[in-house]
Amino acid sequence: QVQFVESGGGLVQAGGSLILSCAASESTSTMGWYRQAPGKQRDLVAHITRGANTLYADSVKGRFTISRDNTKNTVYLQMNSLKPEDTAVYYCNRFPPVSNYWGQGTQVTVSS
Repeated sequence: QVQFVESGGGLVQAGGSLILSCAASESTSTMGWYRQAPGKQRDLVAHITRGANTLYADSVKGRFTISRDNTKNTVYLQMNSLKPEDTAVYYCNRFPPVSNYWGQGTQVTVSS
């Protein structure tokens, strides 16, 4: 089965930026970035089709940009103007997600 490896998280001050990467073990179709804050459910942040059509959650519109490099089987999430409420573990998966494909995620912490 396909495997996803997320990277790029870290600690950043409010207003800062991070770029997350998701490396897939094989070619994929529509991919999504998801996040889960402590005590909350995992939510969709953005998704992108193989042809680069995108959709964003209202909470990140205008601040986050999802992109992909199909030659590298990699999906990216550029996060700008980060807010403390963006603090979460970020995951990538197919869209819609497949339960067996969740990886370890990457922690993003935004300090105020």
